[in-house]
Amino acid sequence: MDDFPARIDHTVLGVDTTAADAKRVVRDAERYGMNACIPPCYVPTVETDVVLTTVIGFPHGQHTPETKRVEAQQAYSNGCDELDMVINVGRLKAGADEALVADIETVVDAVPIPVKAIIETAVLEPEEKHRACELAAAAGADFVKTSTGFADGGATVDDVALMSEYLPVKASGGIGSYDRANALLEAGAERIGASSGVQLVKEYRTVNDRT
Repeated sequence: MDDFPARIDHTVLGVDTTAADAKRVVRDAERYGMNACIPPCYVPTVETDVVLTTVIGFPHGQHTPETKRVEAQQAYSNGCDELDMVINVGRLKAGADEALVADIETVVDAVPIPVKAIIETAVLEPEEKHRACELAAAAGADFVKTSTGFADGGATVDDVALMSEYLPVKASGGIGSYDRANALLEAGAERIGASSGVQLVKEYRTVNDRT
């Protein structure tokens, strides 16, 4: 898997994340050949050639669609290459499918860059996971993503396999080793989101005898 580092979104999205933290993650992404995912407030403070992602409606997805649209447009104008948008899980659980599709479409239509819909698998029943992926695809999302990292639980092999039936998958949440990341990629994930990106790449290099 020669492209393993390029499939990692090295991430820092903690409640106490500073501008220095965001810059460090971007520098590490540059050094190790990864992408970077940082909070929207720090996007204007970094200059980089790596694929740069930020989050929309984070972490609960309960912003109004109009607010999410403005967030998306600002992120794009500030230089983001991709967006990770949290869906409104409450809408999904209430069966408000049209409202959920419209919510995702608002962001998809606002920017000419890939949008990943975060469905927060840890709080969903199997039927809801299927429906969330169906609705994300119907709304034009480019990826579905497992988790924000703010709910209990994270990416699982079973969830990735289910989600990959609909759209490319970004697996995120609780991925702290190369073996774990590799298992998720083998299950069908296209991208891995992890705060431990540097460790994953170092382990990958060791396992594959790369320097």
